[in-house]
Amino acid sequence: MSFANVGSVDRIIRILIGAALIAYIFLAGNVAPSSGLGIGAIAAGAILIGTAFISFCPLYAIFGLRTRPKK
Repeated sequence: MSFANVGSVDRIIRILIGAALIAYIFLAGNVAPSSGLGIGAIAAGAILIGTAFISFCPLYAIFGLRTRPKK
């Protein structure tokens, strides 16, 4: 039984948004990475990238959603 519920397009979008969030904090210079906003953005980016790599989103599972087609 496969628990994967994140499809290919969804994975790509998650990786791009997650990387953009993390890069913005370190490259923009107007938000300190150690501030609350910086830590929150880095955590959100890491969660998006992590869920993309494991192809599983706990929130999708709670709400019964899936963007990955069933086999």
